[in-house]
Amino acid sequence: MTTVLPTHLSGPPMAVATRGIVKRFGRETALDHVDLQVPEGAVYVLVGPNGAGKSTTFKVLLDLVRPDSGSAEVCGLDPRRDGPRARAQVGYVPERLDWGYGWMRVGRLLEHHAAFYPTWDRQYAAELARVFDLKPERRFGALSKGQGRRVHLTLALAHRPRVLVLDEPTDGLDPVMLDDTLGLLAEHVADTPTTVLISTHQVHDVERLADHVGVMRDGRLVLQAPRGLMHTHLRRYRAEVPDGWRGAPELDGAVVRRGRPGREIQWTVWGPEREVAGAFARSGAVVRDAAPLTLQEAAVTLLSRKEQA
Repeated sequence: MTTVLPTHLSGPPMAVATRGIVKRFGRETALDHVDLQVPEGAVYVLVGPNGAGKSTTFKVLLDLVRPDSGSAEVCGLDPRRDGPRARAQVGYVPERLDWGYGWMRVGRLLEHHAAFYPTWDRQYAAELARVFDLKPERRFGALSKGQGRRVHLTLALAHRPRVLVLDEPTDGLDPVMLDDTLGLLAEHVADTPTTVLISTHQVHDVERLADHVGVMRDGRLVLQAPRGLMHTHLRRYRAEVPDGWRGAPELDGAVVRRGRPGREIQWTVWGPEREVAGAFARSGAVVRDAAPLTLQEAAVTLLSRKEQA
């Protein structure tokens, strides 16, 4: 049973796509042939540790960083050739809040931003400002990280863009505001036709929103799949094995993580449950349990696979 983790999506049209993106900063490779695919209408969560390449990928989509090779597409537009039109389709929350508008009052910043978007919904912007408890008289540069994040979320959502690109959008939010923000995002997706691309290393924050998942490590996508496929194909197996058990050769390439050896083992394996259980049985092991992983557990397991190889 030879298994390769899925890294390509097929089926619906893609709202966002990159093809073979490579980006180097000096001798460091930030992106290594990244083929990101975000279906129209999806809530796609891109997970990975700091430095994995998530923010650089987002900046390529907005033409804030230009790749050394490869191409990108946002709503059918090439950001390099048609950057302003592509960016007009996007609501963006950057990882860093230093946009150079620190001297502006929050109210003036909202008005300034609205002037660039014909689709700016003033009533919705006012509602967002109320939910996020924005103070229009405060200087943006004097805000805390969490307060600044709320301003950026308002700027991103109020013009009801076709695509939301949210880079660590929950970073700095207190627990109450985090819960309010996630509820608001869920309502926004339900009420406004949009595609959402979220990057995070705090997977549990956005687990309930995700329907597609990408896992990025060292500038590469190591997995890209619908959430439902991950639920059915990535499972933790608990099995009893006989003395002198030599493993399950049929599962080579499908094992994502091996637990400590013993009479009872716990392996995390990618593949249809019936095929995996059959491979265990033919090796002499008796499967006692096969449980799906939470998105948080799946992300940690996939990101640690390098050490398990």
